[in-house]
Amino acid sequence: MKPYQKIPIEDNGEILVPIPLDKFAVEHPHPYEKLGANYQGRSAYFLRKTVLAALLNAQEKLQNRYPGWRIKIFDAYRPIAVQQFMVDYSFELVLQQRGLSKAQLTSTLEADCWEAVYKIWAIPSHNPATPPPHSTGAAVDITLVNENDQVLSMGGEIDELSDRSDPNYYSDQRTAEAQRHHSNRQLLNTVMVESGFHRHPGEWWHFSLGDQMWALQENRLYPEKKTVASYGGVN
Repeated sequence: MKPYQKIPIEDNGEILVPIPLDKFAVEHPHPYEKLGANYQGRSAYFLRKTVLAALLNAQEKLQNRYPGWRIKIFDAYRPIAVQQFMVDYSFELVLQQRGLSKAQLTSTLEADCWEAVYKIWAIPSHNPATPPPHSTGAAVDITLVNENDQVLSMGGEIDELSDRSDPNYYSDQRTAEAQRHHSNRQLLNTVMVESGFHRHPGEWWHFSLGDQMWALQENRLYPEKKTVASYGGVN
């Protein structure tokens, strides 16, 4: 169990609402659909109502700084079946990267591979007390595009299983390129935090508002508030 999963959930019953895709940059088809994930007719581009309002506010703050720039949504609501698909897909990817087959796996090697997967992927839990963050409709994976719809360089890919996913990976590197990556990550974080979100401590692209991970970070900042999560899993 990860620390954030110990946070109590008092779901406020807020509904999932469709993201107005004309206001953001998005990919069609969805990146996970390209890999074979089956959404069973549902769309990933949904969020809880308050979370969507905050995301729109973040984009407004971005455009106040850089007119024409937009938030690019990579992923939002994620059914648990899709979470399971991506966990399994990532495990196979780790095996491939390490030149391993399942037949070669010892219990130690297998555990090490799963540890790499779960460094960024949440367990696809059906337990209502421990929902994957994206399955709550309160988490979103994003990057930025400029006025020419060019994706800003963040120095790593979304869902990348490497140390480069750490939000501060480039903070101490002095090359102009590394500082540009860090500056872009900081801009993304700034507009999101100003709108009420918290960033995943290990993923530069993942932000949430109202779920267990967000509540844990709220409690670390404001321990006297004893914040609980407002959003649980949505089936």
